[in-house]
Amino acid sequence: MTVESLVAAVRFGLGPKPGELRAGRDRAALKADLAPQPAAPRPKGVPATGAIVAAIREATRRGRERDVVNFLKNDAKDILVAEVAARTRRAVETDRPFHERLVQHWSNHFTVSLAKPIAAPLLGAFEREAILPHVTGRFVDLLRAASLHPAMMIYLDQATSIGPNSRAGRRRDLGLNENLAREMLELHTLGVDGGYGQDDVVQLARILTGWTVDREGAGNAGRFMSVLHEPGDKRLLGQRIAEAGPDEAEAAFRMLAAHPSTARNVAARLARHFVADDPPPATVERLARVFRDTDGDLRAVSGALVDEEAIWRQPLSKVKTPNDLVQSIFRLIRTVPEGTLMIGALKILGQQPFSAPSPKGWSDRATDWITPDALLRRIEMAQKAAARLGRYADGAVLLDAGLGAGATADLAAAVRRAGDRTTSVALVLASAEFQRR
Repeated sequence: MTVESLVAAVRFGLGPKPGELRAGRDRAALKADLAPQPAAPRPKGVPATGAIVAAIREATRRGRERDVVNFLKNDAKDILVAEVAARTRRAVETDRPFHERLVQHWSNHFTVSLAKPIAAPLLGAFEREAILPHVTGRFVDLLRAASLHPAMMIYLDQATSIGPNSRAGRRRDLGLNENLAREMLELHTLGVDGGYGQDDVVQLARILTGWTVDREGAGNAGRFMSVLHEPGDKRLLGQRIAEAGPDEAEAAFRMLAAHPSTARNVAARLARHFVADDPPPATVERLARVFRDTDGDLRAVSGALVDEEAIWRQPLSKVKTPNDLVQSIFRLIRTVPEGTLMIGALKILGQQPFSAPSPKGWSDRATDWITPDALLRRIEMAQKAAARLGRYADGAVLLDAGLGAGATADLAAAVRRAGDRTTSVALVLASAEFQRR
């Protein structure tokens, strides 16, 4: 049992299962996690995405508040709970935890959220359909799938964006919505200092017009409607994009994915998640160079992360988010909770699933998660978990399985001296070591 196996399990993975640290997962095992993975099945009882889009349209069609409220309280809530349960099962049971961590990282990078309640029943489908299949593929494919998924288009109002000079725009005096274009530039690709201006936001919004949700509920991808599309050539980042209907968006995706600022932004966010809250500039540049040299091959970039020595030299230097913490507890005790339990636990800790407060997603910095009040809630969570496990689990066993070489002598001594099993388990789960990755 080595420090390297601990880093592999908690920094790249989602926390060790019993026996995982002794199995000695290493860098080769992590790279094996990056092999293509089959699409996750739709949870039992969850309708196809097209059918959900049609249900959303029906709930909002008359503009009556009670129709929307009833939909959100019943069908939408049931779908969300089922999706959270399925997501948690994947995290707890997977034998390829690095791949699953990448899914969650990229899902946060391309945030869709309960902040737009009507999107609630599509949030799990977004992660399954737009994110999971592409996390070890090419960035341009991930960008396209995320941008044109119904969940993203509803969340960022692309479904209501209409070219002012399009046939529909001229008839009804309707216009652009810039939300998706702005977040694509600021968050998903170039970054806030990536060298774009407000005119680029407008031009990208014009390029994206015509892309909307399939209002007939026929599929899970966006639908292009020429009647909504702004005619004429556009100019994005100083380059002309000739009028070409749906192909304009493809030209924009390829331009943005290949831009050097996108390489830097993607590299910086990956480094912040996997290396340090303030990653070394040299690390960011190495990852960005791999991104550029491989035409945005995310498998190659993720492999470069595994080879980044700074990660292996500083074990437990990142703080677990509430999501990390709860998942690591359930992996350690080999229990898959119900969706409502997972939602409730994470809501108490301040990170309810699929509910980031803005398109920026959840923070990867310790200062945003470790406050006096947050620490108290984490300790209370550890005590509640220990109270449920106390008769069946032993703190010394959990310490060995969950931290191994990462446990300090002081923590091991405190666990040995604990007066009962419940206290010993609580000491492990509430320890500073277990709260880190």
